[in-house]
Formats: sequence, structure tokens, C-alpha cells
Amino acid sequence: MPRPIRLLLLASSLWYFSEGLLGPLFAVFTERIGGDLLDITVAWALYLVASGLAYLAVGRLLNRSRWKFRMIAVGYTLNTVFTFAYLLVADTLGLLLVQVGLGVAEAVATPSWDAYYASRLADTDDTFAWGIASGHTQLISGVAIAIGGLIANFISFEALFVTMGLISLAATLVQIRLTLLDERAARRA
Repeated sequence: MPRPIRLLLLASSLWYFSEGLLGPLFAVFTERIGGDLLDITVAWALYLVASGLAYLAVGRLLNRSRWKFRMIAVGYTLNTVFTFAYLLVADTLGLLLVQVGLGVAEAVATPSWDAYYASRLADTDDTFAWGIASGHTQLISGVAIAIGGLIANFISFEALFVTMGLISLAATLVQIRLTLLDERAARRA
């Protein structure tokens, strides 16, 4: 597997690990800040609607852009900022804002991630490569959910959010490194 793909998958694994740490604990956290079942529903719905609309807009805007692959790092950076923003959430309005921000962050990174990944695949390995791209997210998230539960239960949600933010920051740094390496290689070519 080429180095750019390995780095891309490493950054993605870190992203999914960070996000997976919260997993089903999202409902417990929402209740802790005074939210109820409807607030959980609205927060998750806003995340999905925001990301869905942003996917369409970002996909359209970046379709032929020469900055397309840089947007992966931008999306990862936004994700890191909004992940750390969980530390500031004191009520459901704050939670809704964080969820919208995380939805937009995902939409900024993912279409470009998919395009970059696809552009680096050899035709002979495309099914296996996409299996890796999809399968690693499930494996990483499953392990993260278990670890996130342990952190929240035995330490605190604050410790969980700091851990998530630091892992998200690591994903961002790996992605920025890949972006810089890729731009250097393009200049040499």
C-alpha cells in the first residue's frame, strides 16, 4: 500500500477513534446538561442535516478545485476545534451548535478524502482498498466506544472530551503532513 494511502488511513483511523469514544454516550451527556429525548433527537438530526447540506455544497464547490485535497486538513482542523468545544457545552443550545459544527467539519473533509483515496487506487485492488477504507472505520469505532465508556465512567466526560480532542488533533497533524508531502511531490513532478 503506498505511503500516502497509509497516512490517509492513519488519519482517518484517528478521526474515527476520536469520534467513536463518545458513541452512545452522547445520550448520557445530553441528559447530564439538562437535555431530554427530544434534545438528543434534534441534536442528531441537526448534525445529519448540516452535514448532508454541506456535503452537497462542498462537493459542488470543490469539484474541479486545485485546493480540493487541502480541504481534508481543513475539515480535520474544524473537527478538532468542535471536538474540544464539547468542553464548553453547558446546555442544549451549545450542544446543537457543536453538532452543526461537527457536521460541517465532516462534510468539508469527506468528499475530498474520498476523491483523494480513489485517485491513489490501483484498478486491480479497488474493491479490497474500499473494503479497508470502510472496514477500518467500523473496527476502530467499536474499540473506541468501549474505551470511551470506561473513560466517562471511571474518570469524567471532561477527560473523555480532552482525549477525543487530542486524538482528533493527532489526526489533523497526520493529515497536514500528508498534504504537505503530497504538495511537495506535485511540485517535483
